[in-house]
Amino acid sequence: MTFVATSRMEWLFQRCHKEVFFSGFRSVLLMSCLLLVLSVSMYPGLWSIGVQLHSAFTGSYAPGHHSLLLINSPNELAAKDIGRVIMERRLAASINILARTSTMYYWKGEIQDASEVLMLVKTKTSRIQQVMDFVRSVHPYANPEVLSFLVEDGSLAYMKWMDEAIPDD
Repeated sequence: MTFVATSRMEWLFQRCHKEVFFSGFRSVLLMSCLLLVLSVSMYPGLWSIGVQLHSAFTGSYAPGHHSLLLINSPNELAAKDIGRVIMERRLAASINILARTSTMYYWKGEIQDASEVLMLVKTKTSRIQQVMDFVRSVHPYANPEVLSFLVEDGSLAYMKWMDEAIPDD
């Protein structure tokens, strides 16, 4: 009889030990998944904080945090209207409007020669998609030129000013 009781006790001990192990494992797995989801959802904000910390500690610029967008427009009025809304929405720190650029391009198999207005939009890299979506929604051209270039280096004071001018996502 003691043999049966001993083996039953061992069986209960092994079962309880497995349940404790697996419940602990499930908790760790759940916490890991939660941390991963939070990290991914907070990535833009964490990136911005990381860039600011990097700049503060090293006194240098973290390449790629800011971008320059080139956007063409048929005339100065359209460029100013588009630029004003971009600024009002705080999607850019600054916009230069360069009047009267001469442009040559292919359109429907033909070489076109036109006069356009070029906008230089200075923004955070994290805002590029919002700027592009807005420009495509209001631009008079069917296929507006919107090109982005990462800023690799520049005046640290100017970059800090851009960070202050454009709120975080």
